[in-house]
Amino acid sequence: MELAAVLVLVLMACVAACVVWFSRLASGLSGPRVWPVVGSLPGLFQHSERMHEWIADNLRGAGGTYQTCICAVPGLARRQGLVTVTCDPRNLEHVLKARFDNYPKGPTWHAVFLDLLGDGIFNSDGDTWLAQRKTAALEFTTRTLRAAMSRWVARSIHRRLVPILKQASVTSTSVDLQDLLLRLTFDNICGLAFGKDPETLAPDLPENAFAAAFDRATEASLQRFIFPEVVWRFKKWLRIGMEATLASSVARVDRYISAIIKERKLELGDGGRSYDDLLSRFMKKGECSDSILQHVVLNFILAGRDTSSVALCWFFWLVSVHPAVERRIMAELVAVLTESRGGDPVEWLSTPLAFEEIDRLVYLKAALSETLRLYPSVPEDSKYVISDDMLPDGTFVPAGSSITYSIYSAGRMKSVWGDDCLEYRPERWLSPDGKQFQPHDPFKFVAFNAGPRICLGKDLAYLQMKLVAASVLLRHRLKVAAGHRVEQKMSLTLFMKNGLRMNVFDRDLSSNLTGAVPAA
Repeated sequence: MELAAVLVLVLMACVAACVVWFSRLASGLSGPRVWPVVGSLPGLFQHSERMHEWIADNLRGAGGTYQTCICAVPGLARRQGLVTVTCDPRNLEHVLKARFDNYPKGPTWHAVFLDLLGDGIFNSDGDTWLAQRKTAALEFTTRTLRAAMSRWVARSIHRRLVPILKQASVTSTSVDLQDLLLRLTFDNICGLAFGKDPETLAPDLPENAFAAAFDRATEASLQRFIFPEVVWRFKKWLRIGMEATLASSVARVDRYISAIIKERKLELGDGGRSYDDLLSRFMKKGECSDSILQHVVLNFILAGRDTSSVALCWFFWLVSVHPAVERRIMAELVAVLTESRGGDPVEWLSTPLAFEEIDRLVYLKAALSETLRLYPSVPEDSKYVISDDMLPDGTFVPAGSSITYSIYSAGRMKSVWGDDCLEYRPERWLSPDGKQFQPHDPFKFVAFNAGPRICLGKDLAYLQMKLVAASVLLRHRLKVAAGHRVEQKMSLTLFMKNGLRMNVFDRDLSSNLTGAVPAA
């Protein structure tokens, strides 16, 4: 009896200690409600269908930064379970630039994507990342790479996308524009990455074995974020569920890329045809093993495929519901093409837009940037904290914890963008006279990341998006199909949950010629 009484007293003391500990923990957190053991997970699940808006609401209420706890267990919460969420530009500059070395992607991110991306540039830190970054930076500054991207994009648009949209217009059938754009950008990035066209945007929209395997591998990798590492590693050891899917999909992707590497080595060795793709450029340096080359290719495909297509989806939707923006885009297109090609619309559509014409589409770039401000392709990103640190706003972040910076929220704060921050207004990106594109502070607009890891393909992304947007809008008006709901999909990439079902109508360019003036 005495032993039982002692055990009861010990248990009560432990419970009391946990209650005191949890009360202190919860009182020190400024974000959503934290529960014992499960932390803030109930809130995440409750708002899973509008997570990005929920995070933005919390950040508005907390002044731009809050801290929450994913796992409220004594001994773990301060470090592994603690998450600092911020969109304060001062904090973003601190994390992404000033103390860059203290905030790597970290072990969790690396483990999640290791099977698919290896130690590639988007899944590595430190010297491994730096070496690849330096090599890639040299390649991305070359005009020949820009010319190669332009050729791939122009070919995909004029040989595939344009005929599909024309057919939809003639037959009065709607299209899933998100699916078409995902296929188009996949074909383009594969062409730029390793010089092969998978032709997923063929007229019958076929399933490509490599594309399907890559999609399954990406989805299975993302599933690892849902489960504790010990759980998905156990499933991987048993080869069950999504881990089995990941293993088989990665194996198929590896075989496909390995065959291309082998073939390209033979072609380059024979001194025959020259290639402008990234794979060939890295090969010519002679410093990379086949494994590294494979991961170089896959990393750039992952980064370059979904981001541009998702941004274009939100752009076409926003333009379709903001007719004044569409009219101004068309006025600019007409003015530029009239000056460079004359006043015949048939001549405008005969050949792809040239670099010089694309560069002059200032308002179009502003409209695309405004789209990315409100609907960034990657809405949230995270970093690992190596050493204890204090953020510029006074928030203490302990070593071993993580920081999530909300790119989605960063574009929706009145304190940063003004009272009209939720309005789609491309003019905010123009100089006072309306003639020049005026970029904002990169730590206010972080859609392309910022600091040492700023997106190398930013200029190529704008080139691709402007070519697609201009080519489509010159030929067609787009309208959301009746009954279709435009909703966000909760993913690492801001896809539309139900796709983007749109009706396609031929554009009467003669009406744009009447009274058309340049965007000013």
